[in-house]
Amino acid sequence: MKYEQLAKDILANVGGKENVSSVVHCITRLRFKLKDEGKANTEVLKNMDGVVTVMKSGGQYQVVIGNHVPDVYKDVLAIGGFQGQAPVDEKEEGPKGSLFSRFIDMISSIFTPILGVLAATGMIKGLNALFVALGWLENTSGTYQILNATGDALFNFLPIFLGYTAIKKFGGTPFVGMAIGAALVYPTLSTLTTGEPLYMLFEGTMFQSPIYVTFFGIPVILMSYTSSVIPIIISAYFAAKVEKGLKKVIPDVIKAFFVPMLTLLIVVPLTFMVIGPIATWAGALLGKGTLGIYNLSPIIAGIFIGGLWQVFVIFGLHWGLVPLAINNLTTMGADPILGTMFAASFAQIGAVLAIMIKTNQQKLKALSIPAFISGIFGVTEPAIYGITLPLKKPFIISCIGGAVGGGILGFAGSKLYMVGGLGVFGIPTYIGPEGITFGFWGAIISIIVGFIVAFVLTYLFGGINKEKSSKATKETNTASSEVAVTKVQNEALVSPLNGIVLALSEIEDAAFSSGALGHGVAIEPSEGKLLAPVSGTVSALFPTNHAIGITTDSGAEILMHIGMDTVQLEGKYFTAHTTQGEYVKKGQLLIEFDIEQIKKAGKPLTTPVVVTNHKEYSLVLTNQKQVKTGSQLINLVAN
Repeated sequence: MKYEQLAKDILANVGGKENVSSVVHCITRLRFKLKDEGKANTEVLKNMDGVVTVMKSGGQYQVVIGNHVPDVYKDVLAIGGFQGQAPVDEKEEGPKGSLFSRFIDMISSIFTPILGVLAATGMIKGLNALFVALGWLENTSGTYQILNATGDALFNFLPIFLGYTAIKKFGGTPFVGMAIGAALVYPTLSTLTTGEPLYMLFEGTMFQSPIYVTFFGIPVILMSYTSSVIPIIISAYFAAKVEKGLKKVIPDVIKAFFVPMLTLLIVVPLTFMVIGPIATWAGALLGKGTLGIYNLSPIIAGIFIGGLWQVFVIFGLHWGLVPLAINNLTTMGADPILGTMFAASFAQIGAVLAIMIKTNQQKLKALSIPAFISGIFGVTEPAIYGITLPLKKPFIISCIGGAVGGGILGFAGSKLYMVGGLGVFGIPTYIGPEGITFGFWGAIISIIVGFIVAFVLTYLFGGINKEKSSKATKETNTASSEVAVTKVQNEALVSPLNGIVLALSEIEDAAFSSGALGHGVAIEPSEGKLLAPVSGTVSALFPTNHAIGITTDSGAEILMHIGMDTVQLEGKYFTAHTTQGEYVKKGQLLIEFDIEQIKKAGKPLTTPVVVTNHKEYSLVLTNQKQVKTGSQLINLVAN
């Protein structure tokens, strides 16, 4: 609560927390959406210590703070009692981001709530298989049967659980989704497929299906939906749409039971007649397709997935493989795709152990111990984000270890037979119905080799005690991302853009044009590439990738803000090629942006390039009207 009083004063002068519809922040300012801007005391805010200025643009009430705006924002949330998050304007809710991002978000939202229980039941089933393989249990004993029921229950009735999470994601009533899932696995339906079929549908094709029952004369293709994934997700999507439509037309007095009744009467038959069969066929083809790609070269597939698995996890891309693995388990009884990532977490802890043994930094050594222990059980986030990723080389080496282990898994034909635990708890998931096979031993060998490779390479080549690595680790484990310097020195900045040079005063943004946020120049870009004007550490990179700050080794603090009010684009048309905390070289590509799309969105592209600690320098600006990347832009002479 460093800025507690400032946060209180800001909230009081925007009309109180009850006047706030939403509040977010960009790299320099708080952006309020107020219910009534007339209640805000603009002049008081402008003259307040800690506030640079106040602006109104794009329906937002903007309180310009400066580089420490994230800290002020946190205190505004706390003082406003917003429970750790900004209030949400309902009109702004809805799909955001690219199609792929929304797909990943959908998959993660559907599967995340059940993954813990899915892993737990998988571990029980894996241990049960291990006990039988070791001769500790007979598969006819009551103990085995009860443990097997415990391990199989969620997976067999997976459509019920996914019905809940899927329809909730799509905005429908969870219990309606569960009812649809329960109908799909209703046990009596499986007894209807005995005896002679009424006739054959699609005879002579790959979709040939016997018809045993009809629904009002319409043929129903009965299939087994036990453990299925795709049919219930598609059905839940349609159910949510149907439910929303019915709520608009059915009177409130009968809505409570008529809406779910009609939703089920429409969606369940539709699922059995159309959605279920098509989705099941699609799932089978998807399973055969992924298996076909894997079979082209299991070793290459293993190297690729094992080596990049941790990168996938960092960016959330692993969610694209999770449904494929579950689909393969349900359609084929085993999955070789996800099975190739098993060595990655062990390679990660191999690198951490090498760091823990070799480092001469007590703080890093102390952090390595709990990271190593949690990594044994498959929880590698402390190792990745706290240890190996900041040091860079150990993270790369851990990926190499994961790739080697993945290649071994591919060579051995190792497969997952259930979704189970992580780390050492994942070992039993490689035991199939036939017991312990070469694939199981391949999994054991892969984690040992992956661990050893990462340990040895990190110990020898990880650069653990080098000055730069030490500096990176120190910065990662401190609350501040600022680079400590004792005295600023002269610095030369080159142009980060191709374009026309403008004076800051020509910008239609008071915070920049007044010089309140720093001195420098503006550039009207002609190409959508922003390069580093100087070597240094990325001290700030806003999540929407429209603004970036660099602190040089000699102490200069540079801020580049692509366009005006471009934060409202929420990251569209911006692609970052660096991360906060990364050390970048002069001329390195930092951000790409789509000039045409940004213009179509009505946002000015004028880009300020300013020195925020300008009081430490005398600035000599270029006299050129047009610049290219790499040409001289600003000379900084230390005062």
